[in-house]
Amino acid sequence: MNILSLEAVSKSYGMKPLLDNVTFGVSEGEKIGLIGINGAGKSTFLKIVAGILGPDQGRVVIGNKMTVQYLPQDPTFEEELTVLDYVFAGDTPALKVVHEYESIMDSLSRNAQDAALQNKLQQVISRMDATQAWEMETHAKTILTKLGIHDFSQKVTQLSGGQKKRVAMARTLIQPSDLLILDEPTNHIDHETVEWLEDYLAKFRGALLLITHDRYFLDRVVNGIIELDQAKLFRYEGNYSQFLEQKEIRLQQLVASEEKRKNLLRREMAWLRRGAKARTTKQKARIDRVHDLQANSHVIKSEQMDWGALGSKRLGKKVLEFKHITKRLESRTLIKDFNYIVLPDDRIGIIGRNGSGKSTLLNLIAGRITPDEGEIIRGETVRLSYYDQESLELNPDMKVIDYIKEVAEVIHATDGSVLTASQMLERFLFPPSIQWTNIGRLSGGEKRRLYLLRKLMEEPNVLLLDEPTNDLDVQTLAILEDYLEHFPGAVMVVSHDRAFLDQTVDHLFHLQEDGTLHPFFGTYTDYLEQLKLEQAQEKLDKKLEKSTNASQSKSEAKPRKLSFKEQREFEQIEERIGKLEEKIVDLDSQIEKAASDYLLLQSLSNDRALSSKELDETLERWAELSEIAEGS
Repeated sequence: MNILSLEAVSKSYGMKPLLDNVTFGVSEGEKIGLIGINGAGKSTFLKIVAGILGPDQGRVVIGNKMTVQYLPQDPTFEEELTVLDYVFAGDTPALKVVHEYESIMDSLSRNAQDAALQNKLQQVISRMDATQAWEMETHAKTILTKLGIHDFSQKVTQLSGGQKKRVAMARTLIQPSDLLILDEPTNHIDHETVEWLEDYLAKFRGALLLITHDRYFLDRVVNGIIELDQAKLFRYEGNYSQFLEQKEIRLQQLVASEEKRKNLLRREMAWLRRGAKARTTKQKARIDRVHDLQANSHVIKSEQMDWGALGSKRLGKKVLEFKHITKRLESRTLIKDFNYIVLPDDRIGIIGRNGSGKSTLLNLIAGRITPDEGEIIRGETVRLSYYDQESLELNPDMKVIDYIKEVAEVIHATDGSVLTASQMLERFLFPPSIQWTNIGRLSGGEKRRLYLLRKLMEEPNVLLLDEPTNDLDVQTLAILEDYLEHFPGAVMVVSHDRAFLDQTVDHLFHLQEDGTLHPFFGTYTDYLEQLKLEQAQEKLDKKLEKSTNASQSKSEAKPRKLSFKEQREFEQIEERIGKLEEKIVDLDSQIEKAASDYLLLQSLSNDRALSSKELDETLERWAELSEIAEGS
């Protein structure tokens, strides 16, 4: 069933067309990712779909009784609104009674003996029963807990940017909906929350339309991709990896079509130059065809930035040395006794929960704040650039080119040539028509790309990057990864983006709750796999310990023995484990070969998940039976 349709929709921003006669529809069960370069109009497209903005032409049609929920990229909040009031705002009877129930429970948590509140609680519980709102309450509680929202009485405007995003996401997910529209939901949330959101959206029964820069997220959640390119919409079946393959084919076809058009136009122009005789109907038709060929050219716009042209200052052997660095915030220790020597070619990722102190560490390195204990020694040849989150308040009245010229009029390329600020802007997808416009007219992503260019125009040899993936499009991220691969210096990155970290760093520091930085040598995916193994082992150890304690509490004279049925199971279980392991290896091989067949890929992936779960359960059962056998 069709949930929503756009029919011949057009939208412009000033003189710039964002959507040109676009037709698009969302059906039940579809999960669609929207991609495109910054400034292409992705957020505008979502706002039109959500009904926040109206199109200049065309119309948006929503199916009968279909509900749509929308999470904006930068949510706005009323001044006096509490977290509770914002999250549970809604008109449905069930949501209203849940709002009242949660409000009373929040008040009772601070004044449990209040008799009036207890009476209200009994009344609202009856209404919860009558409206069958308990399922919604459980659903809401799960979402709030997973998003780390516990203090309902706090004013929303007092929250940090990341907390506001979580609160806005909670409100969007709690509301009943047939279509969820999410603009950059993975910004400002840590890995654990991203994993939970992936699982939640994968199980979500409604349709989904989202923008995200997280390529792993797109691979695991969506079953379709739409690309907004030069005001046109292109649709692809499958996840992000399959989109890349299909787009390459489309571009190759477009190049071939454009070459064919140019050849035909050359022949027709040659005929015209030879001199047409009387303007017969046949000759007029041929002239009209020339005009059509001229008008229908395909602009094959390159999304590549020439990062390799950027130079950097020579970096000596001594870069940065951290000696017993400690930093506190009031009574809390953010960084505790950190020691490390940064090498010239280091690629370091810094991970940890939101608010753990990752940005504080980068601010210490940049010299913006000083440590409470210890010292940071910087090499004499170090030329450091810091791409941070706080410096993005660009002067909206400044021209784009003037913002870059403040740093450098020219930059020296690796081949010895000199590139002007204007040339560098073009390489970063800012054509001359945009260079002389005010920064205030740029999109949020374009401002971040401009800020990134400014940092790289400084010709650094040490780069500090604080959440560089936020608000940058996936194309720019892929190009940035390529640049960092060839960057002749040290890089330290704070990020939650798994794909970006996998591509750019080779070892990590995990900032713990107590302020210590635990090193790990390998990629972020390697780290997460090890973490899961450790957690599984810890879970198994606890289960074995519990089982051992239970066994010890029984009579020592009568040890537990395997029953006849258990003995038969124990004799066969190792063979069963081996077959399951072989099955998973075979499924992995089939999954690799089925990359272009989405339906088969989905079936194989589901089969692998079930087999993996069965293997885990079988291993746990083997451990239980082994313990009984050894004790008997």
